[in-house]
Amino acid sequence: MPGGRLTQQERQQIALGVADGLAYAEIARRLDRPTSTITREVMRNGGPTGYRADLAHRATERRAHRRKPAAPRERQAPAQPYGRDAEAVREFEEVYAVAMMASGMPLMMGRVLACLTIADSGSLTAQELAQRLQVSPASISKAIAFLDSQGMVRRERDERRRERYIVDDEIWYQAMMVSVRSTAQLVETTRQGVDVLGAGTPAAARLEGVARFLDFVSEGMARAAEQARDVLRTSSGPQDAADPKSDRG
Repeated sequence: MPGGRLTQQERQQIALGVADGLAYAEIARRLDRPTSTITREVMRNGGPTGYRADLAHRATERRAHRRKPAAPRERQAPAQPYGRDAEAVREFEEVYAVAMMASGMPLMMGRVLACLTIADSGSLTAQELAQRLQVSPASISKAIAFLDSQGMVRRERDERRRERYIVDDEIWYQAMMVSVRSTAQLVETTRQGVDVLGAGTPAAARLEGVARFLDFVSEGMARAAEQARDVLRTSSGPQDAADPKSDRG
């Protein structure tokens, strides 16, 4: 059943599909499952290079045994403006969050960023985020602190003095520049090791190669981000006067 738990046979099919390099959407189509189910299954059990069907099945059974019995609570997809399919939007949000996790971001941080990014306003309060993601305010606070430190969200007070968390056209550029500065710091530290280990020694030569590589990549990222910055400056589309729903509802 598409809505039930994955079986061991299905996990074996997922493992074969991943090994063959199939896209998650294709594996999902073959199993008649949502793409988000396959994506989550792989990413929480070793990722595309480490997924093993038997290990994933045992891990799922252990998690199920640890859980306290509780009435199932299905996450409700919020009503959507512009005639969107609410369930399709919810599923995309989950897939988008897992894709961010695959790029190195912790899952909860990815979920919060995905939720903010696909909101038309690009702005939600902690309470709104907690309600949409069905997590605790403490989880939202921790995720926001991380995203803020990476330059990926900004905060401001609205007319009711509530703190709102915002992603806008500049957020991804600023986040990229945070990464550039972090890499530049790593280059500087790496080159300090060259002096410590002694120029001309095998270890120092290795560090020098690392520093030159990271320096080259960092400079390229900075140039590319600056050249592509205007791509992020999208203008808002016309408001749908016939649909009063908004992300603040």
